[in-house]
Amino acid sequence: MDKFLVEVSARHVHLNQEDLDVLFGQGYELHPKKYLSQPDMYASEEKVVLKGPKGEMKATILGPLRNKTQVEISLTEARTLGVKAMVRESGDLEGTLGGLTLVGPAGEKTIESGVIAAKRHVHMTPEDANTYGVSNGDIVAVKIETADRPVVFANTVIRVSDKFKLAMHIDTDEANAAAISGTAEGEIVKF
Repeated sequence: MDKFLVEVSARHVHLNQEDLDVLFGQGYELHPKKYLSQPDMYASEEKVVLKGPKGEMKATILGPLRNKTQVEISLTEARTLGVKAMVRESGDLEGTLGGLTLVGPAGEKTIESGVIAAKRHVHMTPEDANTYGVSNGDIVAVKIETADRPVVFANTVIRVSDKFKLAMHIDTDEANAAAISGTAEGEIVKF
């Protein structure tokens, strides 16, 4: 089966307009720094500090703005910050925890929910899904061949939309487990 791009998704924040206004000032707009592989998505020039009970670290804000604010960190980063991140698909925030304070140049906001470790996933167009014989929401295993630490990531969700471009996203903990630096290639495998 054809291989596809595997990208490492480092810690980042998605903000809604209300929280952007609190952190950067009323009516503030994000400034795209780098466009990402998924259409219309970008890393902005702006960063916030994530402040938890045990520590703090900076995180890039991704655009465009969303309806709800969420913080995506690895499980290792969650422990460093002293918070619990639930493994969830991006946008699935029901029942998630908070405990982080987002600090920007104009203010700060403590979030009561929305801290997640993003579930590994493969973005696909409907045409890609047809080619791979999968549907939106399917759970698959993806094999990633690296020189030193090849892995098979089970429990990988397929996300299908005509707005997506074919690529798998894993977090920094998963990338470290496979000794990935930058990007890699993956393929769907069956057990």
